[in-house]
Amino acid sequence: MATYVSLVNWTEQGIKNFPDTIKRVQEFSRHVERAGGMIREALWSFGEYDLVHISQFANDESAAAASLRLASAGNVRVRTMRVFDVAEMENIINLAGVPIEHDS
Repeated sequence: MATYVSLVNWTEQGIKNFPDTIKRVQEFSRHVERAGGMIREALWSFGEYDLVHISQFANDESAAAASLRLASAGNVRVRTMRVFDVAEMENIINLAGVPIEHDS
């Protein structure tokens, strides 16, 4: 499964309803699971973003659909990016034709 990091900001509607944020994340997590994905972690933050979540989906299309579903409720704006673990990055480097030197 592919991994994604989403940077989330509350809209005016979302900030007015901030006491519901935990419930909204739980509902979104259930929706993602029904669609075959998984929210690995949801973290609330302060600063540039209000929430960060790490998720896994079978493909980019499923991740995009979940992001649209989340944003369509009107409580948040979402920026999602595909991220890669070590094994995936090794494969990317190999595909680029560059040999990988491992520590012994």
